Amino acid sequence: MGQKMRRPLRSLAGPASRHAHTDDATAQQPLTSAAVIGIDDVYRAATRIDGVAHRTPVVTSRSLDSVVDARVLLKAETLQRTGSFKFRGAYNKIASLSSDQRQAGVLAFSSGNHAGAVALAARLLGTAATIVMPDDAPAIKLAATRQYGAEIITYDRWREDREQIAATIARDRAVTLVRPFDDLEVIAGQGTAALELVEQSPDHLDLLLAPVSGGGLIAGCATAVKALCPGARVLGVEPQAGDDHVRSLAAGRRVSIGIPETIADALRLTRPGEITFAVNRRLLDGVLTVSDQELIIAMRFAFERLKLVLEPGGAAGLAALLAHRAELGTGRRIGVILSGGNVDPTSFCRLLGCTGASI
Repeated sequence: MGQKMRRPLRSLAGPASRHAHTDDATAQQPLTSAAVIGIDDVYRAATRIDGVAHRTPVVTSRSLDSVVDARVLLKAETLQRTGSFKFRGAYNKIASLSSDQRQAGVLAFSSGNHAGAVALAARLLGTAATIVMPDDAPAIKLAATRQYGAEIITYDRWREDREQIAATIARDRAVTLVRPFDDLEVIAGQGTAALELVEQSPDHLDLLLAPVSGGGLIAGCATAVKALCPGARVLGVEPQAGDDHVRSLAAGRRVSIGIPETIADALRLTRPGEITFAVNRRLLDGVLTVSDQELIIAMRFAFERLKLVLEPGGAAGLAALLAHRAELGTGRRIGVILSGGNVDPTSFCRLLGCTGASI
């Protein structure tokens, strides 16, 4: 195996950028209910989604263990309903609504995975869903959302603000907004992925790696792991081009960046969520970054060695494990959330054909 240059592990620090600015107004606001989410919330979510969401398998690989010199447990949320972890939070949120709220309908904004999750959860719970999606969202995600029965309203992500569009529609139609991450019920639902992983693990976890976009998945998972595995570290992973969490944790407040140019369409957020950042600032041990090339290598490894199809964002945790294995230490028990597998065949083949590189 040839040697490869490694970047230093980034933990709670990041460089300044002329493209970044801090959200001072939000930073000065006192923390709200975000500080009180706990393991009981995750357990309640687990009860609510039981029998509806899949209890996804944990995949192991002697080949991967040998490469990283650790015991690795891969939580395959690629096999969750709608192809990603997002179904957990969407169903938990909509199921928690009153009958009157469900009768009125729900609304969401999403680049893809949350869209499909809300659409299916709404159908299962007998409510109508409207989804605001960028017009350049992956075709496979647009098609799946329509197939689940949702109404789709598209927008230009480069010129329009999806939250403003959603807020206007929610007000005009008097429907409930199901946010993709900045919601306690959504966060608790996403945390059930880590809750299951701990329950499925034969031994105590030393470390958990999970992708970071708005921060809901890692916030819920950190809540579960920190409660159930004392001493375990939790690290988020985001693209190098979209390092808003690295910058925000370093600044001590939310930092906005430009729209990231990365193949990880599910991780193209420009700023951490308000609630999620409050949780993650308290619980995370750091955030790592990975390049698009490293995402592709992880996708290839998962396909060739694990027989799993990962979308770029879904491969972020595995990419960080492979790219940063020297810094993460040896002999550890490491959990990795493989967060999604919604990538169309043409894009998948194109991405894997971009490089013949391997670890």
